Amino acid sequence: MIKNIFFDFDGVIAESVSVKTEAFHKMYLPFGQDIADKVVDHHRNNGGGSRFEKFKHYHKKFLGQQITENKVEELSAKFSDLVVEGVVSAPDVPGSTEFIKRNSLNFKFWIITGTPTNEMVEILKKRGILNYFIEICGSPTNKSFWTDYLIDKYQLNRQEIIFLGDAKSDYNAAMQSNIQFALREYSQNESLFNDYDGLKFSDFNDLEKKLTYI
Repeated sequence: MIKNIFFDFDGVIAESVSVKTEAFHKMYLPFGQDIADKVVDHHRNNGGGSRFEKFKHYHKKFLGQQITENKVEELSAKFSDLVVEGVVSAPDVPGSTEFIKRNSLNFKFWIITGTPTNEMVEILKKRGILNYFIEICGSPTNKSFWTDYLIDKYQLNRQEIIFLGDAKSDYNAAMQSNIQFALREYSQNESLFNDYDGLKFSDFNDLEKKLTYI
């Protein structure tokens, strides 16, 4: 029986994936359309990853530049300025907020996200759902660390956990920690999960029905 739920945020709780895609495009467009397109393509194929690592990768691979940690922080701050309000105002994945509020006594909830922790806390606060989550775990630490961290810290039974995600980083973290995974599927991630035959859901009404059988 599932008692604990790890949530990714973008594409799982909120329809906010495109907000971040557009921000990456805008940030790299000054280097040319070809560079911006490569950045967007990589971002779409590596959803849920840390923006800190992406900036390092994009500058090295596409621009031939090594960047300092200070520059990464500067780029991250600029990225935050571009995305926060858009993420705050993004529509829910259908049924997500209702599911969280209605089931807060039935399950324990955590967030594991590629968004920086302090930024995620602010977004959840503005969306009115921060207090439903026991802990918020974000970048620069990766998701594969956070799953085992939460299991160890809260002494969770792996058989009673499910990770709700929409990206390979979510799936890989769940598999590494030997916990169940449910894919929130939509058109933009369909090609990334062609070979995935596990639990899938399109919205939270769909998920809630399926959880009763796990």
